Amino acid sequence: MLLAFFSDIHANRQAFAACLEAARAKGAERFICLGDIVGYGADPEWSVDTIMALVEQGGLAVRGNHDNAVAVSSENMNAEAQAAIEWTRGRLSAAQRRFLAELPMMVPDDDRLYVHSEASSPARWRYVQSTADAARSMIATDAQVTFCGHIHRPTLYSMSVTAKMTSFIPTSHAPVQLLRGRQWLAVAGSVGQPRDGDPAASFVTYETQTREITYCRVPYDIETAAARIRANGLPPWLAERLAIGR
Repeated sequence: MLLAFFSDIHANRQAFAACLEAARAKGAERFICLGDIVGYGADPEWSVDTIMALVEQGGLAVRGNHDNAVAVSSENMNAEAQAAIEWTRGRLSAAQRRFLAELPMMVPDDDRLYVHSEASSPARWRYVQSTADAARSMIATDAQVTFCGHIHRPTLYSMSVTAKMTSFIPTSHAPVQLLRGRQWLAVAGSVGQPRDGDPAASFVTYETQTREITYCRVPYDIETAAARIRANGLPPWLAERLAIGR
């Protein structure tokens, strides 16, 4: 089965729609959201409705820190992120807010684990930025492959049976086979706000039979996404950063 993973959508309708279209064109059969459906972007209602529909069709979703912040006002965020969350609260319906609040922190699925931040303490929202961070997450689970997001930069980590760690930045559209005998952690890039210097939207596919993972990049209408942010009075930097992938 071909799975498609979307992380850090951040209410960017244009980016998410482009990724969904690309994933379906590749033959994706099941869709998994790794959190942060909302925040930063100007279309939270559409984004949440779209994920809700995918879940109703058999997809899966976990809670991100921005999703959590809609209900938990004490979530620690910078001023721009906080402004976007406060605006988002006023846009979402009670049913949409309840959906976000009830999302699980982690979801096991066969030999895989899905989480927004990392597996050792998902509610602390720690970033996986190094092999040490990745090892801490992998040691906390017996899943052979963990898929996470949160950091907005695609990276693939592995750990051998002797705890030797490797990491690399995957080449877009180049399949990588996740060999058995190693534990893997795949950090998905961001759909709606990439921060690796490439403004193209990012998502991941994984073929469960061949164990091939592919990091995909999709160009989208950045100008419209940025214009929507400005038109709704959100902080200008949230629009400006889209074009530079920062």
